[in-house]
Amino acid sequence: MAQAGTVDRILDTAEVLFAQKGFAETSLRAITSKAGVNLAAVNYHFGSKEALIQAVFERFLTPFSAALGAKLDEMEATGTPDTPENVLGIVFRLALGTHPEDPQRAAIFFRLSGQAYSQPQGHLRDYLHTHYGAVFKRLQEHLQRAVPSVPPMELFWRVQFSLGAVIFTLSGMQSLQAISKADFNLDVSTADITRRLLPFLVGGIQADVPE
Repeated sequence: MAQAGTVDRILDTAEVLFAQKGFAETSLRAITSKAGVNLAAVNYHFGSKEALIQAVFERFLTPFSAALGAKLDEMEATGTPDTPENVLGIVFRLALGTHPEDPQRAAIFFRLSGQAYSQPQGHLRDYLHTHYGAVFKRLQEHLQRAVPSVPPMELFWRVQFSLGAVIFTLSGMQSLQAISKADFNLDVSTADITRRLLPFLVGGIQADVPE
């Protein structure tokens, strides 16, 4: 139990600091100091900073990918049509509902994802491909069937642009809510914002292919 508590404390601290400051700017010493553990504990449980980064992503992506695989199985078993709304809707609901007991965890994960794009980690890309590549390949295949007129390379770019919009919106949810209140005197919930975001993404994914 003590070891499990130490691991969770290290991971809790690491994910917040990585999300706030980035991977390169966050030292193991900063993590151990804030978590109240010594460096030997990090080395014992994780072995390296790279393995710690991977473990942070694993906590989010393992339950998400398992749930995504189950939803794709359900789509295929029930014959649910591959439409952009259906495919992207599944991803949205799962991404926001992975940690319903703590909605801020979703925001932290999207900040981490943004850091992974702005500070590329080759080891992380390899790790994610090895452990989660199969389920994300299935998702890509469903999305491709949803927009058969969009060539694979064009779909790749549209998915990247969509990820950028999602990461910006969901990682900055509190700021967007504050701006909405200040500029329009309108209180908006996370659900209000995501309801606006999903049609935007669907429109971009299935837009006419430029010449």
